[in-house]
Amino acid sequence: MRIGVLGAGNMADALAAQWARKGHEVRIGSRAPEKAVALAARVGGGAEGGTLREAAGFGEAVLLAVTHEGVEDALRQAGPLAGRVLLDCTNPMEPPFERMKTEGGPSAARRIADLTLARVVKAFNTCPDTVWRMAPPEFGGRPLGVPLCGDDPDALAVARRLVADIGCVPMDGGGLARAGLLEATTAFLVGLWTAGEDPVAMLPPAAEVAGVEPRRTSDTAAR
Repeated sequence: MRIGVLGAGNMADALAAQWARKGHEVRIGSRAPEKAVALAARVGGGAEGGTLREAAGFGEAVLLAVTHEGVEDALRQAGPLAGRVLLDCTNPMEPPFERMKTEGGPSAARRIADLTLARVVKAFNTCPDTVWRMAPPEFGGRPLGVPLCGDDPDALAVARRLVADIGCVPMDGGGLARAGLLEATTAFLVGLWTAGEDPVAMLPPAAEVAGVEPRRTSDTAAR
């Protein structure tokens, strides 16, 4: 698959490297193209670097991996994205993680969808780049689950494939209307982590809550 990556920071680095290792064609774009070129050289696997517009035009799927404050400018420079599959890993939060930068309005993912008319899937926003660099992201023998929120079935299928390709389990997070809940959940989790707490301890096994064994959506995504 051809994947365009908008941004040349840590998240772009981590995910682009994973996908390049799996044989995907990756093109990284940045507002400073020389940074994208340098990152592509580090990523390897035939990855290329250039402008945001070049990366956006290249990808069958496009990852938006910039800061929340840089989203609008990056999208302007990327050019038309209407109808495209756009994976949004941005987080509208800031220390001390007591409020969202989108408070009182739609989620970051919804704003991005409205700005671009792209088929947006909220994904990869729950963990820092250090986790996405793991090969695979696995803890105690259990692959990491990646919640996905989106409305378009084909875009969600693309996202599930890219999640599975890095050794994670895609999780059905519902429609894009639920992306704001996912963004807020991430902010809450980060607040716990920075306070030295372990969020895993607050979650009982699914069977104890719902009375059913959890299903692995990656199994259906691979069919």
